[in-house]
Amino acid sequence: MINGKSVIAIIPARGGSKGLPGKNIKNLCGKPLIAWSIQAGLGSKYIDEVMVTTDSEEIALIAQAAGASVPFLRPPELASDISTTFETVKHVIEYYEAEFCRQFDYIVLLEPTSPLREIDDLDGMIEKINSVEGRYDAIVSLGEVHDHPSIMKRIVGNDIEPYCKELAKATRRQDNENAYFPYGVAYIVKKKTLLEEESFYPNRTTYWLIKRHQCFEIDDIYDFLVVENIMKQKLSIK
Repeated sequence: MINGKSVIAIIPARGGSKGLPGKNIKNLCGKPLIAWSIQAGLGSKYIDEVMVTTDSEEIALIAQAAGASVPFLRPPELASDISTTFETVKHVIEYYEAEFCRQFDYIVLLEPTSPLREIDDLDGMIEKINSVEGRYDAIVSLGEVHDHPSIMKRIVGNDIEPYCKELAKATRRQDNENAYFPYGVAYIVKKKTLLEEESFYPNRTTYWLIKRHQCFEIDDIYDFLVVENIMKQKLSIK
């Protein structure tokens, strides 16, 4: 809780994963991948509830062992390839209100595939959005991309052409403005705004800059190996 406002961290973790089967519970430096996000949420001084929404009994048991709340198994219709994160989070909000009579002011979305969080990221983001709540309704974590959009290409038949023609005029990457990607360290949004705009990027969104080594998300085995080695360096694991 911060200034009387309640905060819930929601970690979505489906059982099915095509890019890297079983990735949410795959061992990463001694812990299941999802446990790193649970640990980050539990370490926050402002987050009142850390919960995992999953359709997998195995993930549920591992999440509970790591300290998260798993009050239900996600309905099948919210665990398909076409179900959205918004629908999943809305279901959590409605469940807590109906079953526990609990209301939350801020929703913190933690993607388990982004485990490289710094110790002050979550509390820093919560403090920032709370301090500017009159001007902003959400905050997202951004990392600078080093493969700049100005050099990206698209394939048209046997030809290649600039993906962003308006950026391709610059001959050097450094001549362009910095570009940023919303890596999943955290998305934090007011519950009221989330339900109204149905987006984690509402009209009034600010940012939190993350460090270079945090700019990775685990979608396949290659991402996993990169993150694993970064984490080993950070933890001095031999």
